[in-house]
Amino acid sequence: MHAVSTDFATKSFWLGNDEYTAGPSLEGDLEVDVAIVGAGFTGLSTAFHLHKADPSLRIAILESEVVGYGASGRNAGFSMTKIGMMHSFTATRFGKTKAREAHLYADRAVTLLKDLIEELDLDCDYEHTGFLWVATSEKYSKRLLKEIALVHRLGLTGVNLIEHADLIERVNSPLYKGPAWWEPNTGILNPAKLSREWRRVLDGAGVPIYENTPVLTMDMAAGRQRLRTPHGTVTANKVVLATNAWTHEFPQLATKQVPVWTYIVLTEPLTDEQLDSIGWRGREGVEDFRDLVHYYRLTADNRLLMGGRDVGLGDGKGMGFDDSPQTWERLRDDIRAIFPGLRDVRFSHAWGGPVSATLDMFPAIGYAGSKDVVYSMGCVGHGVSTTHLNGQTIRDLVLERDTDLTDVFFVNRKLIPFPPGGLGHAVAGQIANFLRWEDRRLDVLG
Repeated sequence: MHAVSTDFATKSFWLGNDEYTAGPSLEGDLEVDVAIVGAGFTGLSTAFHLHKADPSLRIAILESEVVGYGASGRNAGFSMTKIGMMHSFTATRFGKTKAREAHLYADRAVTLLKDLIEELDLDCDYEHTGFLWVATSEKYSKRLLKEIALVHRLGLTGVNLIEHADLIERVNSPLYKGPAWWEPNTGILNPAKLSREWRRVLDGAGVPIYENTPVLTMDMAAGRQRLRTPHGTVTANKVVLATNAWTHEFPQLATKQVPVWTYIVLTEPLTDEQLDSIGWRGREGVEDFRDLVHYYRLTADNRLLMGGRDVGLGDGKGMGFDDSPQTWERLRDDIRAIFPGLRDVRFSHAWGGPVSATLDMFPAIGYAGSKDVVYSMGCVGHGVSTTHLNGQTIRDLVLERDTDLTDVFFVNRKLIPFPPGGLGHAVAGQIANFLRWEDRRLDVLG
């Protein structure tokens, strides 16, 4: 299903910033109670929560590359309550009650991750900085005001409207228009460090992670699941497909999601003078209100990371679309436009990676055909914290427990499939084209 890569350190600043030695691959045959495919945040947190619930369970994680190789090691490191897209989008698709439920789930996830980092002493440069959602045009400012009004009508707390003067005091850009969304219960972190810290925790718990071990085939015979890898097989009572953007590689889930690529650029550490031109003393995470958003934050060493602006869809066949020089160049221009004091800033890194998108742009967790196989997909780039609560939800599905987590509306929900074959890719392309058109029409950044 998946060719093994040895260039993980080039896949993001995070993955290449610290030396990392991959763990052993699977050699020979193995029998377990639960096999988890994928060592990103979903798979790692699921293993942790399963082991904590029942230390007698035999659990093994199979990772085609290295821990955190996918979105978990390439994202911007936002622990946030954004789940799916905007609240209004969720409310239109699922209803207002479920939009409220989704926000509360995501807010719970942020708190859970913060608590886990403190409890387990996970070294991942975590900062509980809060989040700003800003508008860079008058038209998007009006949309922001409508969105926050909806949030308040839903009875959600912890989301505040701050006036333009307060926004500029926090982060100073001449492009910001109107008031902003301010949400204190969010954080930023180094995602690759967090992934590798989870490996440390699981190593200490005796839960093996087999890296460079792609699953080539999976035989879903009733009662026992047989996973074939290049140098061995795993027989398991239960399987968790924690594969997100790679989930379509499993035939039974092939039309449930598509990979969508997002791209990031990173500056060299900012000088004191450059930082003074921005302000940003609170180090908040920031997104703008475009359809194809910009998301940005400061790293621990005061580099400015910016991602978004556009998405890549690949060719509907392979996964080798991590590079987009045109998008990277436009992101560099956007940094200079948003922050004129950084017009001479130098850039050190650029990278990209796939996230998982369902047709309705909302996560899905559930059973794949039987209760012996659980899947998780559709984080849409907002999964840093939600994947950690998803790990508890998946734990309960694996153990066949009925809990408040398994009762949330997006567990075992009916997914709208993409059309099979190349048509699914074409549909995703039309959606992306509409979003590009709307941003050109409504936003000063074009």
